[in-house]
Amino acid sequence: MLFLDDLLSRPLTPDNQTGSLLDRTGNPWTVFDIDGTREGARQRALPQTDEFPSPFRRLDGICAPGYRGRKRGEVVRTRTTVSQAHSYQWLGTFGNRGNGRYREELRKGISAIGRYLTTHHLSQERTLLRLDGQYGNGVVLSDVAGFAFVTRGKDDHLLDHPLIQARLHLPPDQFQQRPRSVRWRAVSTTAHRSRWDPMACPIV
Repeated sequence: MLFLDDLLSRPLTPDNQTGSLLDRTGNPWTVFDIDGTREGARQRALPQTDEFPSPFRRLDGICAPGYRGRKRGEVVRTRTTVSQAHSYQWLGTFGNRGNGRYREELRKGISAIGRYLTTHHLSQERTLLRLDGQYGNGVVLSDVAGFAFVTRGKDDHLLDHPLIQARLHLPPDQFQQRPRSVRWRAVSTTAHRSRWDPMACPIV
């Protein structure tokens, strides 16, 4: 909190520029990156003999058993980082033992973003969150209600949501073609907002 207070009290430029990203219609968006990571830690075997005192591990206070995925390690620690994508300003980092409390960390990150927007008089309606790592399910998406966001979905059953199915049965809003590609992509979007917004990202 002290680092965030210092960050918000010291503008990077005299004219207090924050940077922005322009969409296809020329509207500015302020982009924030929220990245949740899970890191494994390996531990050496400890000798246990009468010649040595009782062993202890320094990582016991910050790590705990958890899911490691592809990374090797006996214990893990999670960390969520929040940064402003244009200026690379660091808004916060939140960590926990084991698999962590990623929803609690996400809410803390969104709170820090809210303070940043209030300080710089920026609109939440023109704020885009880029979620990565351990986010991308319906439970997490309810915590970012009110924000536009981009994420990698990891729950395929979200496509079965009635709002998404209703939108997929309508004609696409536009067709896009990337440079040096012969493939066209159909993109469907909607401005509908619910308790959590499964339509905040384009459906390709």
